[in-house]
Amino acid sequence: MNKAGDKVYQEKTEQNHKGQGRTKDVKAKVQSVGKESRRIAILGGGNIGSSVARGLVSSGRYTYDDIIITRRNVESGSDLIREGFSLQGDNKDAVRRSIIVILAVRPLQLPALLEDIREEVNSSRHILISLVTGVELAEIRAILGKDVPLVRAMPNTAIAVRESMTCLSIDRSGRESLLALSKAKSLFELVGKTAIIEERLMVPATALCACGIAFFLRAIRAASQGGIEIGFHSDEALLMSAQTAKGAACLLLSSETPPHPESGIDKVTTPRGCTIAGLNTMEYEGFSSAMIKGIVVSSEKAATLYATERR
Repeated sequence: MNKAGDKVYQEKTEQNHKGQGRTKDVKAKVQSVGKESRRIAILGGGNIGSSVARGLVSSGRYTYDDIIITRRNVESGSDLIREGFSLQGDNKDAVRRSIIVILAVRPLQLPALLEDIREEVNSSRHILISLVTGVELAEIRAILGKDVPLVRAMPNTAIAVRESMTCLSIDRSGRESLLALSKAKSLFELVGKTAIIEERLMVPATALCACGIAFFLRAIRAASQGGIEIGFHSDEALLMSAQTAKGAACLLLSSETPPHPESGIDKVTTPRGCTIAGLNTMEYEGFSSAMIKGIVVSSEKAATLYATERR
């Protein structure tokens, strides 16, 4: 190849390298934008925040890299770091790098958190989802001073195993609010079932669904203790009780229109049988009334929780 040919070849090679470099840069930017568009910041890495993170990752639709978790004491979240999550103390940075921002702190901590992130919240970019008990969306808007799409959600800790019951509500009916609600619904349906309710019912939903996890666990514990008393080892009794409870729930959730629980009860009760004898004894001892009263009391407590903490 002559000198002129060498020069032309060299120029074309350099152009090709530059073009490949530009292509790589563009691909990197596209990948970065793609990751950013699905990135979720969970502000508050306590029980419910970490449960949400674990549930989203176990769904297979999100990776550890898609989720940023913040908490005041990063050192206390070493278990999350070991699992592969990104954990940090900078709320502002987490909001800057995310599209969906999940507020998962205690009610008393929320005002300071909102003040901290206010400047980073972009009304045309972010969707905020509040998991904070007892705090209305109107109050969040007042503190932020921005017309950002807001959704209120009440999941429970079964979200970690993708079996949460999550209630959702919005305070506006505009297009942006409805789109945010749709996005939140799609998100939480990855980790259980959802119900859209009026915001005024979110406090009762806290008692029935969030506190309800503890109520049903206590019922399973009581059943297992009964199992021990009639002859089973504790591990056997717990397995039998938990699986039986799961089976009962699945009977109700196996169709789009759940049957009434009594229809299932009728199938296993016979005249003068052992099932009806046990059921009647439980009712005499106040089983149903205790559960009902416990849920009502929890709802009343949840309604005053935020006000009590601020005193």
